[in-house]
Amino acid sequence: MKAHKSKVKTITFDNYHEFADHRLIAKGLKADIYFARPYASWERGINENTNGLIRQYLPKGIEFNRVTED
Repeated sequence: MKAHKSKVKTITFDNYHEFADHRLIAKGLKADIYFARPYASWERGINENTNGLIRQYLPKGIEFNRVTED
């Protein structure tokens, strides 16, 4: 995300262990970090919208490394 550092002002994360280094990310991007409440997917709107758009064409469970350009 460093390439987009100037455009990133805030990030909203889920409450999963992969975001344990959120302070390091915030410092590196000079961005404010927020956490969505558990089971409140609407607090991550762009993420949920993107997932919905992807699922129109690629069903859940598909392996993305097997998806071709076609």
